Amino acid sequence: MDNRYFNSEAETLSADAIINLQEEKLEKQISYLWEKSKFYREKLKNAGAEPGDINTLKDLSRLPFTEKQELRDSQVQAPPLGTHAAVPMKDVIRIYASSGTTGTPSYVGVTRMDDEVWTEAVARAYWAQGLRPGSIFAMGFGIGFFVGGIPVCNGVHKIGSTFLPIGVGASDRLIESIASNRADTLACTPSYASYLAEYASAKMNIDPRDLGIKKLMVGAEPGGGIPEFRSHLEEAWGAHVTECVGNADVVPIHSAECEYQDGNHFLLPDHLILEIIDPNTGAVIPVDGDNVEGEMVFTHLGRQCGAHLRFRTRDHVVIKTSPCPCGRTGIRLKVIGRTDDLMIMRGVNIWPSAVKDLVMSFRPRTTGVMRIVLDAPGPQVSSPLKIEIEASAGLKDSQSLKREIEKLLRNKLIFTSDVSIVPANSLPRTEMKTKLIHKTYDV
Repeated sequence: MDNRYFNSEAETLSADAIINLQEEKLEKQISYLWEKSKFYREKLKNAGAEPGDINTLKDLSRLPFTEKQELRDSQVQAPPLGTHAAVPMKDVIRIYASSGTTGTPSYVGVTRMDDEVWTEAVARAYWAQGLRPGSIFAMGFGIGFFVGGIPVCNGVHKIGSTFLPIGVGASDRLIESIASNRADTLACTPSYASYLAEYASAKMNIDPRDLGIKKLMVGAEPGGGIPEFRSHLEEAWGAHVTECVGNADVVPIHSAECEYQDGNHFLLPDHLILEIIDPNTGAVIPVDGDNVEGEMVFTHLGRQCGAHLRFRTRDHVVIKTSPCPCGRTGIRLKVIGRTDDLMIMRGVNIWPSAVKDLVMSFRPRTTGVMRIVLDAPGPQVSSPLKIEIEASAGLKDSQSLKREIEKLLRNKLIFTSDVSIVPANSLPRTEMKTKLIHKTYDV
């Protein structure tokens, strides 16, 4: 085995080989769903399509998208897994729940074969980030219903690393376990990594840098790819930070950084078709160079339970296609936000992650913790945009800091803001995903 890759064949496929493989598997997937899934049989009929009509990747654009709300509605009609399950319950070995940062929980079932694919996906991603046999891996993601729980455990085992199954809900126990077992790798959300570093220092009088973590592998939310926030985590932990990307309705992890950290490599061309679309028009955007930007849409290949055709993730990404020195051939992507979090002020797009990156640049005068306050639904927002930002303890001149941040937001991101500097530790922190937008109209 080439030690650079977990699966060298899949991770270094040529463009032509990917197309041939995906088109062969696509025909089989559509035939399977036509036979097994009432949900997709109806969608295909409504689109005037049937097995044999969709033979190439270009043919996919003839099919409608699958929306998250459709899946929720499907599960209401036929609980617990919906009319799109495509397998009898006796073939389902595990059920996960997903709510993300929006909406009510929906359920995701997996068969034994689906579970094997998920395990392989996690192993490819964590190997790319540097996890190896002999590493001691501390689990800082939830282990329960969360799709990044048991599949992460299985992927770590497949690599041959030691897994510490702590999870969230007991930060003191996680820190103590890292220290006692000499863990060298920690996986969690970027916001929890920041919270945990604060917790260790303030509540346990422990410098996180003394815990021995060498690899901090983050995911499940934007943050790890935000330059200033990544630098903050690396400084706080004295560790190398890498990022990976997944989606509960698709696969726990589909893309991850390599050692060159020039975006997250798409690592599953043998199990997923990835399209990039214009989120406003739905038109497919050709991925023919660097800096292509749009929303990710996925189609499963070979999935048994809960397979999807053209599932809209609402994750907005920037793509790179230029060769990477690591030799992986998958396109590279960076998530810049969710399309349903995008705000527009006087024609200017505002991404919460971009605001977060700018706020982090004011550390140590701020803690870096912030939230945008919306009093009415977007995406159109009124000027000025209200933003609450935590001051560091002992800050003397909050008004000067307010003016500086508002000026930089205006100059760099081209919008007018009304910044409120709030006391240290006054904004919510969480062990799970952090919401950068506070919607007062939902309260």
